[in-house]
Amino acid sequence: MYRQYTVKDTLAENRVFLSRVVVVFVFILLLTFALVGRLVYLQIVGHEQYASMAKDNRIRIEPLPPTRGIIYDRHGRVLAENLPSYSLELVPEQVKDLGETLDRLQKLLNIPDEKIEQFHKQRKRRKSFSSTPLLLRMNDEDVARFASVRPYFQGVDIHARLLRSYPYKELTSHVVGYVGRINEKELKNLPEKEYRGTHHIGKIGIEKTYEQELHGDTGYKEIEVNAQARAVNSLSADDPVPGNDIYLTLDVDLQRTAYEALGDYNGAVVAMAVPQGDVLVFASRPGFDPNPFVYGISSKAYKALRESDDQPLFHRALRGQYPPGSTVKPFVGLAGLEFQATDFRHKLYCPGFYQLPNVSHKYRDWKKWGHGMVDLDVAITQSCDVYFYDLARTLGIDRMHEFLTRFGFGQKTGIDLVGEKAGLMPSREWKKRRRNQPWYPGETLITGIGQGFTQVTPVQLARATATLANDGKVVTPFLVDKISEADGQERTGPRHPSPDLNFKPRNMQDILLAMINVVHGARGTAKRIGKDIDYQIAGKTGTAQVFTVKQEEKYNEDEIDFKLRDHALFMAFAPAYHPQIAVAVIVENGGHGGAVAAPIAGAIIKQYLGTHIAPGNEN
Repeated sequence: MYRQYTVKDTLAENRVFLSRVVVVFVFILLLTFALVGRLVYLQIVGHEQYASMAKDNRIRIEPLPPTRGIIYDRHGRVLAENLPSYSLELVPEQVKDLGETLDRLQKLLNIPDEKIEQFHKQRKRRKSFSSTPLLLRMNDEDVARFASVRPYFQGVDIHARLLRSYPYKELTSHVVGYVGRINEKELKNLPEKEYRGTHHIGKIGIEKTYEQELHGDTGYKEIEVNAQARAVNSLSADDPVPGNDIYLTLDVDLQRTAYEALGDYNGAVVAMAVPQGDVLVFASRPGFDPNPFVYGISSKAYKALRESDDQPLFHRALRGQYPPGSTVKPFVGLAGLEFQATDFRHKLYCPGFYQLPNVSHKYRDWKKWGHGMVDLDVAITQSCDVYFYDLARTLGIDRMHEFLTRFGFGQKTGIDLVGEKAGLMPSREWKKRRRNQPWYPGETLITGIGQGFTQVTPVQLARATATLANDGKVVTPFLVDKISEADGQERTGPRHPSPDLNFKPRNMQDILLAMINVVHGARGTAKRIGKDIDYQIAGKTGTAQVFTVKQEEKYNEDEIDFKLRDHALFMAFAPAYHPQIAVAVIVENGGHGGAVAAPIAGAIIKQYLGTHIAPGNEN
């Protein structure tokens, strides 16, 4: 039996082997070229980009928020300061499981759900690499509790921060304002570079108006970090520039006197230095404690403030609009003299009411049995409505509107605060435009006694009073006296020119004499505040109706709801012939200006002039 042998084809096998070697070699060669190409790209073409990325993995840039400027009163007393505090903060991109981490922190530190919600709102407004506060103002116990477990919370750390504090609380809450957490709308309008690392911004008052001055310039530092993003070394730093300090014209002692003098009443008091326009008092009662707004006021507390009948969040001195009542009479009287519609000794009979020709309606005087024969002096001193009904009719609404707007009625004063209201000085054109109605003669009469459509703000009334005290040279209020910069330089706050309204000196003297008699005359409506002083005060009381009393009805203060009682007003300046201070007071539902509002102004004037009056300026 024969065996069969297979003869190997060595040549074919060599060809196959060689082809495989060639394929492998080409493949290896291609891989080598790809690797070399990639190395060339990484080392040469993309060197700058990838070097930067590598550096970013090793080096972290952190913002250094500036220290906010301090706010002082005119005597250097601190109204807004920065106090050290510890805050618990998270960097979202460094936290593996944010939900779980927050749950663990909430259990560990007893964090309320409301704080967690606030954190999520803040987190959505910021970059994922930004540090976002979860807790502000941590107590020592919470700091120690977290410090013991810190290694188990990646991306969570405790930071030392400076938090805003307001030592005078409700006393200066409206004028100084407060800072609060930056919201989404604000974040869109803020320069990102300057506000990185900053969590708070001015919300109202000086804090808001002068935000750019107070904030300062943000700095940055480079930190070397390990694989767990923990800082291991500080490389370099560009220090922040602190915000500028601001010195206000406000006198916090006078502010306290005004606030406390209002007592249980709501209202506002504004006092200005004459002739400069420095605001000495800018009080609005009730106020509120601004400190909780800094670190996050609870929804319950904020709701209570918003829904309170007393409206503590409402800035009455700046935004409150009230009928001026009889405080407008010296201005209307001066208009009568300037337009020669009357003279100082012209008399008319006041029977207790006034009637337009061929009209049965009676426009009543506050004194139902009348004042008898009165001239302008008596009309201002005793606040006779009938005299001013007649004078208003003679002047007409057009001349009254033109004249009173010279004093700033119906216009913003230009004070350096945002949110000011303009009040209202009505006219024919205004009524036609707003109500599509003609102007009626009876509306002219009640405008002449500061009722009807007319509305003023307390700061507006103070400005008009100061302008009257300054012999008709316009006085514009301002709150910032000077700004102290980080490099030690100082500059003054805003100042405005003082145009002269050019009234006749004799007419100004006549009105001044009548206003002196309001306080020092035997029958003056504010005579109680003119005692025990060796100088004279010029003033005018006012009572403004909250609702209209019908023709056949009588106003009985004891029988109506408190909120429907008349407002009490008073405006004054002193010393009468060398004025240094002008004051406007509005007491909501206070009744009579002479009984309630005048003593408040008197207390402020006496306190201020007790230390400021110069010898020889007593009269």
